[in-house]
Amino acid sequence: MERKRIVALRRLKEPQLQRLREQFDVDYFEEPEQHAEAVAAALRQAHGLIGGKLVVTPAILDEAPLLEAVATISVGYDNLPVAELTRRGILLTNTPDVLTETTADTGFMLIMASARRLVELANMVREGRWTQHVGEPHFGSNVHSKTLGLVGLGRIGRAIARRALGFNMRVLYSNASPKPELEAEWGLERRSFEQLLAESDFVCLTVPLTEETEHLVGYEQCRAMKRSAFLVNIARGKVVDEAGLIRALEDGLIAGAGLDVFEQEPVSPDSPLLRMDNVVTLPHIGSATHETREAMASCAVENIRQALQGERPRDLVNPQARPNGFPQPEQEPPVDAQ
Repeated sequence: MERKRIVALRRLKEPQLQRLREQFDVDYFEEPEQHAEAVAAALRQAHGLIGGKLVVTPAILDEAPLLEAVATISVGYDNLPVAELTRRGILLTNTPDVLTETTADTGFMLIMASARRLVELANMVREGRWTQHVGEPHFGSNVHSKTLGLVGLGRIGRAIARRALGFNMRVLYSNASPKPELEAEWGLERRSFEQLLAESDFVCLTVPLTEETEHLVGYEQCRAMKRSAFLVNIARGKVVDEAGLIRALEDGLIAGAGLDVFEQEPVSPDSPLLRMDNVVTLPHIGSATHETREAMASCAVENIRQALQGERPRDLVNPQARPNGFPQPEQEPPVDAQ
């Protein structure tokens, strides 16, 4: 039986590639932008596509007639044409579970760094401007015993809530569906989005990017927050109206912000956000640890292996692409009792 072919782009190391090569023919491109023609030629024969920062368009799909599955090494897939993949019967998988704790670490780090003015004060020391005892103009804000508002209570939101409880924080959440079990077990309190903005000392965004959440927070939402409050975004850059946030910060409507994501990435060096002492900016590092990135890649490898073998991948985004479902694995015949 002829082996299926996979095109792999970025973020895969030799052990993961070797795992794929045991069952498939693999064309790997570490820097696909530098080999566009070779990538296009490989896709014409490919049954599977796996990698990070994937670019998939209808035009690309037109040139990949054999494609059966796409495995993105990320939890987000808003950059991929899910409806078009589904229409063509192409399975899409992501890696949602393995980055939860690491991304939650990043979110809580931004809460603390923003509150305690970490980057601003570290730069003061580094640049030789620390010449006397720190006085009130450089004081930060407490994190412990404050109120955290989580916009979205999925895996990452819940992981941040657990961290917050260790800091004796009151945790509010705004979510499409209530979580009574977490309210009972952890003491979380559900609020409307507007109530959450008004009551929280820290507003942390963990929602996926959809038509409903695009520009969810802008100038008017910042106006509804406490002037002593901080906004933290570890969701997607477009969840925040960046121009509105900049204007709100310039007008002093909130105390500061911690951002791991931006509307345009990499962020423009001309962005006013980069010149504001009360804004902590990171280069989209939510899951960027050695351990987590390796786990994400291994998860994606298993997803595409299952998809191309006719199994249902664990992290399947669009089961509608296979309307008749997946064949059940063959069972071993019962052992004769004799």
